[in-house]
Amino acid sequence: MPVAAPPRPPHPAASRPRTAGRPGEASRLPGEGRIRWDRVGRIALLALLAIVLALYVAPLKQWLAQSRAADEQRRTLDALGREHDRLATRARELRREPALEREARRYGMVRRGERAFVIEPSPPRR
Repeated sequence: MPVAAPPRPPHPAASRPRTAGRPGEASRLPGEGRIRWDRVGRIALLALLAIVLALYVAPLKQWLAQSRAADEQRRTLDALGREHDRLATRARELRREPALEREARRYGMVRRGERAFVIEPSPPRR
């Protein structure tokens, strides 16, 4: 059979009658002036939540900046890809004989045995 614990003596403050301590001070209600641990716990949890959220701000800003930089680099890569395709097409075109001759003549070149003639524009009239 379980043994009951002996009765605890009453707290010394509990035996005193409730009266106003100082003149002009209202008497306290029971429980007033004590620490409300449930409120302290809630405030501590809110403070912890605010700290955790604050720790996420810097990585979030960095992630957004990296995302913008990656988008910009993708656009640059696309533009360079289009330029590469254009230049590859031009290189294929210039490998053919007629295009090669046309480009050489634009630079003033002539074939062996040909004579080069230069036609200068007439001076402007006054």
